Amino acid sequence: MLTTEDADGTLRSRPLMTLQMDEGGRLWFFTELSTRKVGEMDQHRKVNLSYADVGRQSFVSVCGRVRMLRDPDKARELWTQRLKPWFPSGLDDPDLGLLEVTVEQAEYWDVPASRMQRLFGLTAAGEGESGQPGEHGEVRPGSDSPGARPR
Repeated sequence: MLTTEDADGTLRSRPLMTLQMDEGGRLWFFTELSTRKVGEMDQHRKVNLSYADVGRQSFVSVCGRVRMLRDPDKARELWTQRLKPWFPSGLDDPDLGLLEVTVEQAEYWDVPASRMQRLFGLTAAGEGESGQPGEHGEVRPGSDSPGARPR
């Protein structure tokens, strides 16, 4: 889910398909440039991306700066036929653009896979033991830290 901020401060989220995380850690998406979200991103360049794998109880929240662009070479690199239902005119659509999100911070939550593990973790924590219901950490690309910092 991509979350943007409207002019009045209202937060709006909508689903987008992540097409690539490149070697620089940037996330890439296609969008129609005439959409409301692009107008919101023109006003506020910071966005949030949320990812969830409910079956595995894994969650990621990404904060970053967005840039909208037209790059025919990058668009050809990222295009796949499974995008056709959302962009029926394909790469020839004059309204087709790219969103590039440069990650500034990310947080993750991983909960043990089995319900029994989750239940044990919650029960142990309730009895004053050190059972952990999951793992949570923060990552700041480009910082001096060696990687994830569990919290």
